[in-house]
This record gives sequence, structure tokens and C-alpha cells, in this order.
Amino acid sequence: MSALSVFDIAGRAMAAQLVRLNTTASNLANVGSVSGSAATAYRALKPVFATAYDGAARATVDVERMATTTAVPERRHDPTHPLADADGNVWVAAVDPNQELVEMMETARQYANDVEVMAAAKALMLDTLRLGK
Repeated sequence: MSALSVFDIAGRAMAAQLVRLNTTASNLANVGSVSGSAATAYRALKPVFATAYDGAARATVDVERMATTTAVPERRHDPTHPLADADGNVWVAAVDPNQELVEMMETARQYANDVEVMAAAKALMLDTLRLGK
């Protein structure tokens, strides 16, 4: 395995964590948003990753698709809301902010681990170059 492939793999892993973090940020931004029907209410998104091979027997990760959670939006009776249906109901986004914050912390830690991998690989390469002096 070449040193460049270590950086490629770690870089792809960081890109995957960035997708997770952006998705979590989108979910958190929609906490508490309301809709006029259960069908149009926001549901949390989760990226689904798949292993991809680059042809040189190196595995990496790609986003296969964005999955919508199966959580049911909460119905709330608010007849004064402009989006309320004929019965006076609105539906609140099906997003658990606590779960999203845990996801954010986990993603940040994994991203930091990927940064450490790149830093260690760089340090090892520099130490190897210093051996020749």
C-alpha cells in the first residue's frame, strides 16, 4: 500500500463524515418545523454508505443514497396556524434533536480520528525521509 493511498482513504473517510455532519445539521435545522399534512412533514435523513473499490484493490466509501427515517410526525392541534388543515392540525417534523446531537458528536469524533490518521501518516513519511540524511 502506497503512502498516497493512506491519504486517499483517510480523505474519503473524512468526506463521508462531512456528509454525515451536513445531514445532521439539516436535520437539526428542521427540528420543530411544521407542515400542513403528515405526508409533507419533514423526516430526518440518514446517509447510507456503500463500499466502493477503486480498481487497485483499495476499498473506499461512497454515499449510496439518502434514507428517510420511518419516524411518524407529531400531530398538533393548532387551528390558528396558517398551515393547519381543515381539522386545525399541523404536523411537526419527525426529528429527535437528542439523537441528532449524539450523531453529531459521534461524527465529529470519527472525523477527528481520520485527521489523526492523516497526521500519523504524514509524520511517518517525514521520519522516513529524515532517515536518508
